[in-house]
Amino acid sequence: MLKNAGNKTAIAFGDQKISYTEMFSQVEKFASLIRSEKSDHMVIFSENRPGWIFAFYAIWKVKGVAIPIDYLATASEVAYILKDSGPTVIFCSEASRRVMAEATQIAGISAKMIIIDEAESIPTEPFADSETIQTAPEDTAVIIYTSGTTGSPKGVMLSYNNILTNVRAVSEHIRIYRHDSRVMILLPLHHIFPLVGTMIIPLYLGAMVAISPSMVSEDIMATLKNNSITIIIGVPRLYAAIRKGIMDKIKKSGVARLLFFMARKVNSPAFSKRIFGTVHRKLGGSVEFLVSGGAALDSEVGHDLQTLGFEVLEGYGMTEAAPMITFTQPRRVRIGSPGEVMRETAVQIKDGEIIASGPNIMQGYYKRPEETAEVLKNGWLYTGDLGYIDKEGFLYITGRKKEIIVLSNGKNVNPSEIESALLESPLVKDCGVFLKDNQLQVIILPEIATTDAIKDSNQEDIFRHDLIEPFNNSVSAYKKLMRFYLTSEELPRTRLGKLQRFKLSDLAVDQDDEREVTEENEIPEFKIIAAYIREEKGRKVMPYHHLEMDLGMDSLDKVGFQAWLQQNFGVNIEPSEMTRFGDVSKLSEFVSLNKTHMEEGKLNWTDILREKVNLKLPDTWFTGRWMVYLSRAFFHLYFRFRARGIENIPEGPFILAPNHQSVFDGLFVAAYLRGHQIRKTYVYAKEKHIKQRWLKFLANRNNIIIVDLNRDLKASIQKMAEVLKQDRNLIIFPEGTRTLNGKLGQFKKTFAILSRELNIPIVPVSIDGAFKALPKGSHFPRPLTKIRIEFLQPVYPGDHSYDTISHQVKDSIQGNLDR
Repeated sequence: MLKNAGNKTAIAFGDQKISYTEMFSQVEKFASLIRSEKSDHMVIFSENRPGWIFAFYAIWKVKGVAIPIDYLATASEVAYILKDSGPTVIFCSEASRRVMAEATQIAGISAKMIIIDEAESIPTEPFADSETIQTAPEDTAVIIYTSGTTGSPKGVMLSYNNILTNVRAVSEHIRIYRHDSRVMILLPLHHIFPLVGTMIIPLYLGAMVAISPSMVSEDIMATLKNNSITIIIGVPRLYAAIRKGIMDKIKKSGVARLLFFMARKVNSPAFSKRIFGTVHRKLGGSVEFLVSGGAALDSEVGHDLQTLGFEVLEGYGMTEAAPMITFTQPRRVRIGSPGEVMRETAVQIKDGEIIASGPNIMQGYYKRPEETAEVLKNGWLYTGDLGYIDKEGFLYITGRKKEIIVLSNGKNVNPSEIESALLESPLVKDCGVFLKDNQLQVIILPEIATTDAIKDSNQEDIFRHDLIEPFNNSVSAYKKLMRFYLTSEELPRTRLGKLQRFKLSDLAVDQDDEREVTEENEIPEFKIIAAYIREEKGRKVMPYHHLEMDLGMDSLDKVGFQAWLQQNFGVNIEPSEMTRFGDVSKLSEFVSLNKTHMEEGKLNWTDILREKVNLKLPDTWFTGRWMVYLSRAFFHLYFRFRARGIENIPEGPFILAPNHQSVFDGLFVAAYLRGHQIRKTYVYAKEKHIKQRWLKFLANRNNIIIVDLNRDLKASIQKMAEVLKQDRNLIIFPEGTRTLNGKLGQFKKTFAILSRELNIPIVPVSIDGAFKALPKGSHFPRPLTKIRIEFLQPVYPGDHSYDTISHQVKDSIQGNLDR
């Protein structure tokens, strides 16, 4: 299953190049850390990295069964798999160590844990074993946990022969992969699609794989260019993003639009590659195939990429088929179809359902014979998908018979699990989860006995804060509910009580359609305002949508919206007044009646921050410095307090962005600044906390800027900008408030806007242990608590978006906290 191609590069990871000989030495070393018997279960729980690959093949070398787990899974989700599979060995990274430790405790299992970071650093011995890793075809190779068709996640057992059938299909029968292919590893390897498509097949053939360090666009582009990637394996959402970036630029140029029109008419890959050569070079210049799987590819995305000269190969399958059932052959692309049936696989349509058989079909579900029997009948896999095969042999998917929701990123969601969790709340009598606009949404029938005392005007707020938000905080990102509806009617069910889930989405559409007809708004002001909100929030905007509840506008969004309305209509609406309009339609009517002009420009934070603001910086008294010095001494005596990374703080104006765990955080950060930095570093305090005259007196003499974020956020941001423009520094807590559970909260974009518009570097600051010392609500700090402060590598704004800057800072802090 793994051939040694000698000194040829096997793995590229950033600047690191690992040859096949080196990879085999690493696999040998990782295998030496395992004491096991044949068929022992062994877990891998890590982000994509070379050590993930070493661990995987080490498991195969000792004849074990590999069980990859999503490294973004929560501790409870990991614990379920651990308890079900009973591993003897666990490979995990330093970043995922904490979650795994919690999961093993929840599961109550004892397994040898090997930290991949530590294993990678152990010196290797020269490789002196055979040239291949030998396996028995019928032995179980992997167990992949998937939501499947019903109930809790199930372990899909796949043999080496199951996997080899897929390998042969795309390297011998259809020559997609060759020994000189260069494949990018981008998707998480715990999924069978990227596991086989981006790792097992290329390394089986002696080809090269290049691991993208992250899903960030900069890392993806660098990986493509630096390694001349020939095959990209992705999910539809990736290709939709690539297509959007390209098409946005084409639409801005009349010449480019004309060329695109010509390319579509000519329909020649060679012609398209020639006129869109720049596009191809930006993706490394060597891409031969874009392989899409995991979910259906939007036909428009496929057509546009084809017009640009890319060959898009879509496939269909499932984990139970290891994973491919059909695949598209080069030069036989049918946009909208996932291709033709693979060699060695048979497909039939039975009562509209796609069923498949062949040597690629799984051995069964681990420890679930009854559920295996439900989908495997006489050697045929009943997929639960509906479709047909045309006269030329192309498969077309028409729907899903089973209830599992497949997101555009390929993730499977079992809606009954979410419903069970929500039904535990006394607020909920009944509920139904469905997919709409590629978002998980839910309709809720409230429990009258519990909600009877809640006023109608507050009911949605209660459900949002007491039900939806706590649920979303407890699950992986892809399981979060993005919108909810409250209803007074019973949900549609059969006579046997089974929820008719397919009616839920239609019901929501029917409600929207009815309101569209009665509240249709054709005035030009609405169209311009709706286009702006759609661009900023990425959401469909209807006339009856509420700015907060439906469109998710927060206070910062409203400040930008206020400035944009002033710029484009000459209408000034204070952010605090926006909600009184109720919906976008009423706000549009107000703007229409009061406008002085009408334009269609974009929001310009530069102009907002350029406005003059009346701010006299507080005097810097010696008391401020002495308070910092005394605090540092006290912290060292009272806590086990240490800090590092001071050298990462640059000269000149900068923003310190710490996570927020306790009331002491500002002093924790300031305690290690140098004298001249203390004098030039300011913090802001909310006006509601500085009401007494003596506090205002001290604030005005100790580098404290008083702001009112609730009443006038715009002026508050302008004051912060003025501090930075006067060559001073700022401490800003991106979360805006202290954590309630010790975990990193949502980052607001204020600090990112200041950084981007004023070209100011941000120093992420990781505070760890302060929550244990003094959590929110407690009054006395716990002595001798270990508190660690680390100033991380600065983030420079460059041309990055506000969201990108914010994510980089948050990821930096989160990564440090997870160490």
